[in-house]
Amino acid sequence: MTSPLGAAGVHTVIGVDAGSANLREADHLIHHLVDGFGLPPGTVACTHLIRTDERRSTAVSLALPDAEAAQAAWTRVVDWAGQDTGAAFGDRTHGSSRAAGAARLAAEEHAGRRAGRAVSYPGVDALTGTVTVADLLGLSAVDQVVVVGAPSVDGAGPDPATAVRTRDHVRPEWRDGRLTLALVPAVGGALAPFEVPNPTPCCADHG
Repeated sequence: MTSPLGAAGVHTVIGVDAGSANLREADHLIHHLVDGFGLPPGTVACTHLIRTDERRSTAVSLALPDAEAAQAAWTRVVDWAGQDTGAAFGDRTHGSSRAAGAARLAAEEHAGRRAGRAVSYPGVDALTGTVTVADLLGLSAVDQVVVVGAPSVDGAGPDPATAVRTRDHVRPEWRDGRLTLALVPAVGGALAPFEVPNPTPCCADHG
């Protein structure tokens, strides 16, 4: 499945920094924004660790499928956000300069596909229980998988038939323009996502 963020991504990505201290809080914020605002299918929402001299937080970004959807989402974000929450969309900002600056950094990272840990993305609901590598790549926006500590042979990844025990928690990251899922060996020759669900127990019911 192809990721929805195209070349004009900078015009469809919104950054939000509500002062989340960790991944758990940022994941919860994403589900609040995506589900609460009824954002359209095709939206990709990511977390971003912000570590600058001015701000230390975990911001989020929302990549909408088109400019019209992004404008509608921006209006909802601004109406919802208090002055302690920073937001950025193109050349527009909301909130304090520090929070808005962090939000802009998150949006720029996502638009450039340089960084960002995806929490909500096309096909994520299908990645539950045990799936094969082929199904993971075919049913979701994940572009590639890599096995931590296993050298790639001629650029090939794991056998497409290999089982992946998702633990209902699949968080790929943007790497060099591709949404990439890191896997580790699991029991019985299977694989499992490198990130375990423990950091975000409050969002287990969100999938």
